[in-house]
Amino acid sequence: MRFGPVWPLQTPTPTPTEAATEVATEVATDIGGLLPFSIPVWVANIGRSLIVIGLAIVVSRLLVRLLGRRVARQFRRPSLTRTVLRGIRVSVYVFALLTILNIYGLQLGDIALSVTVFTAVVGVVLAPILGSYISGVFLLADQPYEIGDMIELADTGQQGFVEDITLRHTKVFTLDNTFLVIPNGEIRQRDVVNYSAEDSRTRLSLDVLVTYESDIAVARTLIEAAAREVDNVISGGPDIRVGAARYPASPTVYINNFADHGVLLTLRYWVTEPYKLLAVRSKVQTNVWQRLEDADVEIAYPHSHLYFDDTSGEMNVSLNNGFDAIDGIDRTRTATGDSPVPPNQDPDDLADE
Repeated sequence: MRFGPVWPLQTPTPTPTEAATEVATEVATDIGGLLPFSIPVWVANIGRSLIVIGLAIVVSRLLVRLLGRRVARQFRRPSLTRTVLRGIRVSVYVFALLTILNIYGLQLGDIALSVTVFTAVVGVVLAPILGSYISGVFLLADQPYEIGDMIELADTGQQGFVEDITLRHTKVFTLDNTFLVIPNGEIRQRDVVNYSAEDSRTRLSLDVLVTYESDIAVARTLIEAAAREVDNVISGGPDIRVGAARYPASPTVYINNFADHGVLLTLRYWVTEPYKLLAVRSKVQTNVWQRLEDADVEIAYPHSHLYFDDTSGEMNVSLNNGFDAIDGIDRTRTATGDSPVPPNQDPDDLADE
């Protein structure tokens, strides 16, 4: 007996979506077998998604607790430590999101294609946000300021403490008890003064103009003593180093300039806390004023003295408005701007009267 050609039976290969649907159907059927009622597939998918979310929250907190101290010892910078810990949390949540999408039948290739198309469509919208993130990376690398530093925005004069540094923005807690949230792309283009980068001590100066008749030596001694009496002013100690230079720690008065109206004295002193600069400056100026008021020292102010000697001459000035022929009145006026001189009368006779 002869047989014809035997063709193997081929079953169609299910697509990924169909396979995921079959798996979900089996799970629902198995669960339904344990209960007296059946559970829809979408309810089972929601349950699995909630389990994944719960595990992601627990795992992220556990990893942060276990790795927090090690990361802090490794980087020794609060901003980098917070950024790394945020990265760990985000990684766990991204993995959980991919798992949830896989539950609903979306494969990694489909997700990558969708993200690519979405990024190409909204690229213009995301450009500023991506710029802020890139600027945040540069801020963390350049270290212009750190969490806890007191900074000042030079263009606006706002002062405050750096509360937080992220890849997207910098959060500043101002001295007016308000918050400033500045995108990193914007703050990198502004001049920022850091008062506590290396040393929290800040030097201030005060100009005092005294008259030439004052006792300059006494004035310098009184001004220095007035600054030492104020709290938060460094009264003495070793010289303070700034770069390669060293400056006296105690208040010091220098003769700055011989000005037009007096001798310009400049007081330089150091303040221990940068957030009390205005209060300390006010107290120093108050003490200086009280000290100099009771001493033989006079604070100069702009004034002028006019001196006349025997060489000063006398000149008579008369003005004529050119209307004598109209009304017949002589419009001649004296140098002091008196009323017009009557006609046919000598101005000198009026001066004698």
